[in-house]
Amino acid sequence: MAEYLVGPLLSKVLEKASSFLVDMYKVMDGMEDQRETLERLLPAILGVIQDAEEKKNHRSCLVCAWLKSLKKVSYEAIDVFDEFNYESLRREAKKKGHHNHTMLGMDSVSLFPSRNPIVFRYRMGKKLRKIMEKIKELVSEMNSFGLVCQEETPKQWRKIDSIMVDSDKDIVSRSRDEEKKKIIKILLDKANSRDLTVLPIVGMGGLGKTTFAQLIYNDPEIEKHFPLRRWCCVSDVFDVVAIANSICMSRERDREKALQDLQKKVGGKRYLIALDDVRERNSDKWGKLKTCLKKGGMGSAVLTTTRDAEVARIMVAGEVEVHNLEKLGEIYVKEIIQSRALTLPNNDEYFEVLCKIVKRCDGSSLGAKAFGSMLSTRTTIQEWKDVLAKSNICNEGEDKIVPILRLSYDELPSYMKQCFSFCAIFPKDYEIDVETLIQLWLAHDFIPLQGGDHLETVAENIFKELAWRSFFQDVKRISQRGENVYRRQLRDRTTCKMHDLMHDISQSVMGKECVSIICSSNFRNLMLEHPLYHVFIPYTSIALPDDFMGNEAPALRTLLFREYYGNVSTSHLFKCNYLQLRALELPRVEELPIRPRHLQHLRYLNLSDNSNIHELPADISTMYNLQTLNLSDCYNLVRLPKDMKYMTSLRHLYTNGCSKLKCMPPDLGQLTSLQTLTYFIMGASASCSTLREVHSLNLSGKLELCGLENVSQEQAKAANLGSKEKLTHLSLEWNGEYHDEEPDYPEKVLDALKPHHGLQMLKNFSAGGECEKITMCEEFPQLIHFKSLQVLYLIKLGKLQSLCPEDARDGKEQIFPALKEVKLIDLERFESWVETEGKQENKPTFPLLEVVEISNCPKLTSLPEAPKLKVLKLNENKAELSLPLLKSRSISQLSKLKLDVLDKEAILQLDQIHESSLSNMELRHCNFFFPTIPSEPIIGIWKWFRQLVYLEINSSDVLIYWPEEEFLCLVSLKMLTIFGCVNLIGRPTLVKGEPTHCATDQFLPCLTSSSICCCDNLRELFVLPPSVTHIHVSGCRNFEFIWGKGDIELESVHVEHHDTFTLPEHCNDLEYRSVPEQSPSAVNHPLPCLERIHVSLSDKIVELQNLPPSLTSLEFHSCPELRSVSGQLHDLKFLDIRRCNKLESLNCLGDLPSLERLCLVSCKLLASLPCGPESYSSLSTIAIRYCPAMNMKPLYERLRPRLDILKERDLSHAHAKCPYGGVIHFSLGTEHKRPTLWDPKSWKYAIPGCRWLQV
Repeated sequence: MAEYLVGPLLSKVLEKASSFLVDMYKVMDGMEDQRETLERLLPAILGVIQDAEEKKNHRSCLVCAWLKSLKKVSYEAIDVFDEFNYESLRREAKKKGHHNHTMLGMDSVSLFPSRNPIVFRYRMGKKLRKIMEKIKELVSEMNSFGLVCQEETPKQWRKIDSIMVDSDKDIVSRSRDEEKKKIIKILLDKANSRDLTVLPIVGMGGLGKTTFAQLIYNDPEIEKHFPLRRWCCVSDVFDVVAIANSICMSRERDREKALQDLQKKVGGKRYLIALDDVRERNSDKWGKLKTCLKKGGMGSAVLTTTRDAEVARIMVAGEVEVHNLEKLGEIYVKEIIQSRALTLPNNDEYFEVLCKIVKRCDGSSLGAKAFGSMLSTRTTIQEWKDVLAKSNICNEGEDKIVPILRLSYDELPSYMKQCFSFCAIFPKDYEIDVETLIQLWLAHDFIPLQGGDHLETVAENIFKELAWRSFFQDVKRISQRGENVYRRQLRDRTTCKMHDLMHDISQSVMGKECVSIICSSNFRNLMLEHPLYHVFIPYTSIALPDDFMGNEAPALRTLLFREYYGNVSTSHLFKCNYLQLRALELPRVEELPIRPRHLQHLRYLNLSDNSNIHELPADISTMYNLQTLNLSDCYNLVRLPKDMKYMTSLRHLYTNGCSKLKCMPPDLGQLTSLQTLTYFIMGASASCSTLREVHSLNLSGKLELCGLENVSQEQAKAANLGSKEKLTHLSLEWNGEYHDEEPDYPEKVLDALKPHHGLQMLKNFSAGGECEKITMCEEFPQLIHFKSLQVLYLIKLGKLQSLCPEDARDGKEQIFPALKEVKLIDLERFESWVETEGKQENKPTFPLLEVVEISNCPKLTSLPEAPKLKVLKLNENKAELSLPLLKSRSISQLSKLKLDVLDKEAILQLDQIHESSLSNMELRHCNFFFPTIPSEPIIGIWKWFRQLVYLEINSSDVLIYWPEEEFLCLVSLKMLTIFGCVNLIGRPTLVKGEPTHCATDQFLPCLTSSSICCCDNLRELFVLPPSVTHIHVSGCRNFEFIWGKGDIELESVHVEHHDTFTLPEHCNDLEYRSVPEQSPSAVNHPLPCLERIHVSLSDKIVELQNLPPSLTSLEFHSCPELRSVSGQLHDLKFLDIRRCNKLESLNCLGDLPSLERLCLVSCKLLASLPCGPESYSSLSTIAIRYCPAMNMKPLYERLRPRLDILKERDLSHAHAKCPYGGVIHFSLGTEHKRPTLWDPKSWKYAIPGCRWLQV
């Protein structure tokens, strides 16, 4: 199906040849004849392109070769005319005063002779003549083919008002309900099975296997039953390492290491792994993966989708039956088609054709969507019949649905075909950022001008149309708002994916022009054999050839590096003196390799997330074609080039997250094409752009205005924000004291900055400690007019009393109909949400409000009426807080509750009949939850939290003993954090004969992680259940005992000894672990699944015996009385012991054959280490410092064969005395010189400071 899409390229050449700018600056003087000839020949070629494309499959290969040559020449011609256009832009900038002075103070024309008008004319004339010769030759060949001139028929397409977001999923869900219940029953019935369940779903492409698997995967029963769930897209190659990394959410390159990590990840856990679109028949690869997956807990399952019954047979090996997905019922296929097509006339002829179309879809939901979309632009019965007839044209061996999809593609206008086929650059199942995709389309001139619409608007409509036709799917909006209110990013994303059949079509169109490099082995051959135009490199494991961008390399148009982990060395990438790149993405680079004068055609440049960038090259202002410059999260960037005003093509400038920027470059208002400016900071210097510059910018999307203390009322008024109707998010920030003497100055500035009423997010706050004067106004009467407002932050506005005063509204209208999130912080006088509260009967003020955060609003005594509230964060340290206001009707649907309340007498009234859906709760102070005398009402409250998954208890000074009665209610709890409870001692002393409720089969049965910090009087932990995998104890000076009569297993949260403790925002990845099959010693241990122990800053712990063999990480820091640790730790990978001055030996830990990292620091008496036959066979990192009693000889003997393998080794001060009196902070391999080997055959003198050593 290879298609060359030459027509849009030729049209673009013709458009560029007629450029107004080229004519204005007469850059083609002396080349008028070639230009006129070109303008005459191109329309003739365009006339026969459609006929050539249609005949390429059934004529001789000469037509294909001709199209291929024509495409290559078209690219060359575009490059030539882009050079003319760039020269025009350069001359225009020079006319405005941009001379691009170098350090020698010389004009660029003197330094670059190619910019001399005479030299430029000669060089470009020569290039243009070559192009003309090739085109004339191609025209001659064209005439011999007998091609017929055909004008492209204008394609009809609907203008979609909004992006379709899986509008047909409801129909598919209803149709698959019985099948879904059947699969779910199979998975749940296997709960007690020790064998791994593998359940393949088999069906033809487009039948809906992935959608069906997603319905199962996301079912609430499945979510509850399988604590660990992972979705992996497999596709063409069954890459075991990639699948293992996807499950472990890691980036391991080594195969064996990745599989080991996988075994540890699934070990003992009940999991569900979905392997989507498995195609490769390879029993060996599947066997290796399955061996690792068998280490999971009872009831674990693998759900797969595949088109190939043989693949399914290999995976199940006859153990269970495969599920052959039934075809979608005709009634549902018909419903999908009718939901997309126009309203049908009520006659038998239309009904008969519709029934034939339904049968043609063959039960495929994707085929039904494609058919329905095509029929939506057709009104006659004959048009319907024609579409049906064309859909029956099928190539041998082709999937039945592919002709329908190909026909849907053929129906697209040529520019839409370009936009869609370009997406072949992305890997299958890749989550595509829609905003970035549109900017890439613009960078390659794919978007045609349509009337007076912005190109971005046209591109958005094209995307909506393609999504409507199912070329894109899974379209969703992702909020990226962070937790830090003082630097919260106004940046939401829309993403989408492509169905694998649609991806196959795009690849068949583009061939090898668009490639995603996921393996470097055949990269060089690919470079040499194919004309690479667009390259996507998603992983760090790709090793690029040194000459990748050398002069002999193809003229790439797109080079995108994505998802790089760690800094990337790119110094070898740009060695040639001239590049055709239009789009370049370089995240996390070690150094900025770009040379702007060699990237003059560049339209899209993404340098986001680069901490090494402090400033951009000054001559970046010569990139006159640049449309998008993304500098997001370059948090060390201190300034922008002062001559940016000459980059007149710039449309999108992302500077959000550039927190060290002090001001914007001068005269930014000259960038009249600028539509996106995410962060604008007003500096105090006269050389900075003022807010007045915003007036001439037609901004849209998100805008942060920072430094408003430097803005005058006149400047704020001149900015004219009210006219920026495309702005959706606005942040107003004050960073320091204002200098105007008027007492109501801030209020006047705010009034002058009044935005339009269609705003969706508004942040207004003063940040920093020097903003006491900024009290703002007493009320925001204008907020009532923001009917589209979804997010509202108001911070440190000292005079604000209400969101809406009574005299500012009409009692009949709803005040905040769209508001979803509210944050009120440090509002000293804020009293009420609206002054009409209670006057709207049966009509909530905030019908859609989901998130509320209130902190330090002392006069506020009520919560808003919000029936859909999900998250509540309340920080109020005042005695008059009325917690009875937190009634069950207010928080019955909460998923997260965070309370910081000092009032000891506060009462929480909850509905004890219905169980809460709360899954995450953080309690700071909140002593009323733990009364000194147990009471039934309090126990009743805890019974309300049976679905709680995460609990933090912080700074409760009445908590003396572990609240075991309360904990008995928490049957779903997986993660527990206790912080700063200074009076907590441990378990209560039981009177003889008194019953206990601490049996391990009852007490926190799902707990996986326990973190206890800064509880000075704590002596012991409560009885931990067998499900625990991680234990962390830090800053508990009197802590003595970990083990109880029953043991625990916890999934770790590592918390250092800090004054304050902030918990992760989301704790959704906690997993219940059933006890895995272990060695007898593991099974007999009360904590058979324990993986990590971290104990630090404990003065009383003396020994820790019988460590479970399941441990993979063991850390002791600053435990001065620790004398002994023991256990056979065969799986231990990380051992870190520091400042334990009474510990003498580690011989009782076994041979440690799996140990990868060993760190021993400042242990004065530590003399011996394990030295068995398998010791240190896996070691990659070692650091021993300030351990003067250590006998190093056995260690050296074991490590001698591995010296060259070690990644990190620091033994430089192994026997030195600690210069800090035993209290040091240590970082592996960064503070001191590493050992150097004097004699390659010996360790003698290898360690500086250990010359006494005799080997």
